[in-house]
Amino acid sequence: MRLTTWLQLVLGRPFRRAGHRTALVAAGLPLHLAVVPLWLWLLGTMAALVHAPGAVAVTPLPVLLTLVVTPLLTAGQRRRYRALVGKDLPRPAVPGPGRTWKSAMRRLTGRALWRQVCYHAVAGPLLAVLDLAVLAFWAAALVAASLYVWIWALPTQWWVTDLGYTTQAVYITAGGLALLFLGPRLTGALVRLETRAAEVLLGPSRTEKLARRVADLAESRAGVLDAADAERRRIERDLHDGAQQRLVSLAVNLGLARATLGDLPEDARKVIDEAHREAKEAIAELNDLVRGLHPAVLEDRGLDAALSGAAARLPIPVRVAVDLPRRPSPTIEAVAYFVVSEALTNVVKHAQATRADVTVQRIGETLLVVVADDGAGGADLAAVGGTGLVGLAKRVASVDGTFSCRSPAGGPTVITVELPCAP
Repeated sequence: MRLTTWLQLVLGRPFRRAGHRTALVAAGLPLHLAVVPLWLWLLGTMAALVHAPGAVAVTPLPVLLTLVVTPLLTAGQRRRYRALVGKDLPRPAVPGPGRTWKSAMRRLTGRALWRQVCYHAVAGPLLAVLDLAVLAFWAAALVAASLYVWIWALPTQWWVTDLGYTTQAVYITAGGLALLFLGPRLTGALVRLETRAAEVLLGPSRTEKLARRVADLAESRAGVLDAADAERRRIERDLHDGAQQRLVSLAVNLGLARATLGDLPEDARKVIDEAHREAKEAIAELNDLVRGLHPAVLEDRGLDAALSGAAARLPIPVRVAVDLPRRPSPTIEAVAYFVVSEALTNVVKHAQATRADVTVQRIGETLLVVVADDGAGGADLAAVGGTGLVGLAKRVASVDGTFSCRSPAGGPTVITVELPCAP
């Protein structure tokens, strides 16, 4: 049983794959030779110009016919790879949809079409020569390996009495078997060469592949950001509706106990007072945490209300001006809010400012956010570390925005953020 399995692995799999690859080579031969008559026609008409100048009128016809049949041959090549080896050749980017003259000219002058012409008119005939060589190799190997079958089909007196001929047949058969074992490797090398040529000339260029990769990465990153923002909102709701409500209930019960139980020992009253104070502090800290995750007012009423609420909680006067004809996406809104909130927190902690100004406006498809203060200045983006301004810059960059901070010594400090908000 093990020997049978080993023979299947050694003999069956290579020849099974070689069958599909040989079929791919055979199917590609007529497609590779399809443009050859047109080029022979072109060469003939050009040669005729020497003796018949009127032939110049028909000279462009082979070129035009080549351009006409190129998309059909490309579709045939894609079908060949998909049907025989299960491989889908990537398609190049279409210059422009529609059937107008402009779209036709864009296709005619596009690199994709001329790379396909290069494949069918130049690489195709060269590959056809290799296809013929491989098919001839298989034919010779099969004929040589089955030589005894051909000999036995002859009359008996032709091969029984001629021992020399029979001895030669042994060598030829052995050589044919050796060629059969080399056939899968040779066919596989040719298929890899053809596949590589098809991917390079019939598929998208390297620039198009990079552009598609960038677009895919941008889309996946946007999905990750949206998922993270949705998760923050979920955590905010769970904290607000769960832990926060329990702490409020605990604080209320402790307050009622302190007010109604007047005959408690002094030690017990101190414990209740301390627990009541800790509960209220925990509520305050949880409120700050919830607002830091995703304030509910931002989702319900937008940036104007959320920034006005954040500014009202600061110990210095902050002027907030928000001019938004329509709301940006929730992700951009969240980034803008946290940029302003963190920037104002830094103003209070480090800037020694007496006032601050926040301006948010939409200019075209860009959301412009400016935070300025009259503090001491000297903010160093590199010296802030992984939090603060560096964290803001990274968060802005995560949505392809730009972040700049101008803070000369003595002030003022101006933080400018531009966020894309295209639909």
